Amino acid sequence: MFKRCLASAVVAASVATLAWAAADTGWRDVLDTPALKSPLAQRTLVNGLARSGERLVAVGQRGHVLLSDDQGKSWRQAEVPVSSDLVAVTFPSADQGWAVGHDGIVLRSTDAGATWTRVLDGRQAGALMVDYYQREAANAGDAARAAALLKEAERFAAQGAENPFLDVAFENAKTGYLVGAFGLILRTTDGGASWQPLLHATENPKALHLYAVRSVGGETYIAGEQGLLLKLDRGTGQFRALELPYKGTLFGVIGNDRAVLVHGLRGTVLRSADAGRSWQAVNTGLQVGLTASSIDAQGRIVIVSQAGHALLSRDDGASFALAKTDKPAPAAAVVIVGPSSLVVGGPRGVSPLTLQ
Repeated sequence: MFKRCLASAVVAASVATLAWAAADTGWRDVLDTPALKSPLAQRTLVNGLARSGERLVAVGQRGHVLLSDDQGKSWRQAEVPVSSDLVAVTFPSADQGWAVGHDGIVLRSTDAGATWTRVLDGRQAGALMVDYYQREAANAGDAARAAALLKEAERFAAQGAENPFLDVAFENAKTGYLVGAFGLILRTTDGGASWQPLLHATENPKALHLYAVRSVGGETYIAGEQGLLLKLDRGTGQFRALELPYKGTLFGVIGNDRAVLVHGLRGTVLRSADAGRSWQAVNTGLQVGLTASSIDAQGRIVIVSQAGHALLSRDDGASFALAKTDKPAPAAAVVIVGPSSLVVGGPRGVSPLTLQ
């Protein structure tokens, strides 16, 4: 339940991070404080993992970004301009990477994760949204709808850097999405040079938290609270809600051209072989939160839990077997690195894991 706790406790976490940054030298905004180098960084909370070519990149607490070029056996820290807690990371290509997290931070790397620059933060995102919906309101045919969207944008702006981004995904080098707490969602179509809010294009009337965004089988999905699963309708540009046989929180989306799966609380895995038109529950034998997932070039899918379980599928997610591991640990992120090996990140840091 790491991601769920992250969103619901965002204020408390931000206060704790600010307190750390203020130690000894007076108050400093974490958005203006570079991440400190620490020999213990790989043992602190890691929330996200991704591949950058053959390199592994992990992101986590206090702006830590860790790099491994030996399949997770050893790690070193990257240069990061902020100390905000980072939640998710992705690499659309071997060199181009994106990381997001608390305080509305969005970072970009162009050198396989070695260094990072700030693209956006929560102090800018609210103003961006207000500006966008003010312009839309001036040309809107539906004045009431336009006013409601502008009011929501003003609410985000008034909260400043309070709201985190919880995931990031790119369909290609140019088009990407940021999703986060209370329905926060932005899109770029120019490789991050500019961002547009999509509150108007998302069927999320309750402003539920959005935990994961992924492109699977040529389609883009967003998973969130209360069984919310959205799919991009490319004809209209709208994210439409799909009907699921489960109304609990979903933490992840994974799959390939043959099937898409979502996973979440209470050991839940749902699978669709028809691009989200129908869904079937997959038995996992677990009743704990399934927090992260990974798929490799051979089509094997691994889903890990908050309690340290690892589920393995070799049939496109139609069935899963509980894998024995050498040192199970609570997981918030996972990457498959070999036929019988994973790298897992979580509250105990990041480490390799062998499937037995």
